[in-house]
Amino acid sequence: MRSAREVPGLGKVFSARFITAGLLAVAAILTASPSQPQPALTDEGAMPELGGAIGWLNSAPLNGKSLRGKVVLVDFWTYTCINSLRPLPYVKGWAAKYKGAGLVVIGVHTPEFSFEHEPVNVENAVRELQVTYPVAIDSNYRIWQAFNNEYWPAQYIVDAKGHIRYHHFGEGDYGEIEHLIQELLKENGASGLDGSLVNVSAGGVEAPPSGNEQSPETYVGYRQAEGFSSPERVAKDSPRTYSPPARLSLNQWGLSGSWDVGPESAVLQASPGKVVFRFHSRDLHLVLAPTKDGRAVHFKVKLDGAAPGADSGTDSAADGSGQVREPRLYQLIRQKGQVKDRTFEIEFLEPGAQVLDFTFG
Repeated sequence: MRSAREVPGLGKVFSARFITAGLLAVAAILTASPSQPQPALTDEGAMPELGGAIGWLNSAPLNGKSLRGKVVLVDFWTYTCINSLRPLPYVKGWAAKYKGAGLVVIGVHTPEFSFEHEPVNVENAVRELQVTYPVAIDSNYRIWQAFNNEYWPAQYIVDAKGHIRYHHFGEGDYGEIEHLIQELLKENGASGLDGSLVNVSAGGVEAPPSGNEQSPETYVGYRQAEGFSSPERVAKDSPRTYSPPARLSLNQWGLSGSWDVGPESAVLQASPGKVVFRFHSRDLHLVLAPTKDGRAVHFKVKLDGAAPGADSGTDSAADGSGQVREPRLYQLIRQKGQVKDRTFEIEFLEPGAQVLDFTFG
């Protein structure tokens, strides 16, 4: 299955977030098995130029000429996408392990949400995520379009002559990708390579998915919202007072309080205000932003009507408290015990909170 989203000015693009938990589990098994046959490298044509970036982080601007003689891994990502974040430990590992052998890793940050277009937000995310390899800020989608790319995340492996030899969409297949990097490095004359795979142990939002996800990515803005179950109809681009659903079925959600629902987000007009969601997954993440003038917003989360305790996420305390300080993905729940249907609630204690997108893991 595949979920489409509209990017203003670009029409439909498609996200590799469609990969199901079952497919991810299979991918993990295949990644762990070195006996699996590797795909053949092919010639997919010359790598497009990278001149469309509006800026670069961790590097001066790079281009085909400066990269000639290097094996290049181009990773398309966006910093609020959980499917872009979970591969990061592998991408960072490859960048460090094979730099001396001639590999250059380039992250191409192509935004989904409006605040991801802002270079300062990308710079903050790159620093907090400890990404040290070059990152092209592709806020105008120029590099994305040059590659004819349609997915977050997507990896393209380029040989030392500047030709794309392999591409991969979505999470998983990390062992396959690393073996192909090794093959192209050897083809370019590298010797003495360590043939083992990088050893990754990731926590927080970068941890692998649980394989027990029955809740899909769910947008709050009306452009792509599904599962909204408050009794009131959504008033597009105007304030309305909403009441929570009397009963939530799995993957239904609702609002409580005064909200202005726009195409991308719902913005709380008066405090307090709540969002509720019935979900089934180990992890619950929510893309949030502070007030439009940058003021932090305090919140409290609950799980089945009580403080989350040991099931709190990296961005919430055991008593459910937390703050939205910058626009990003927040991990609010990580269940430690049996994964089952649960009801999540987040209450914002000041107006102005922006709520965009639920993802699970």
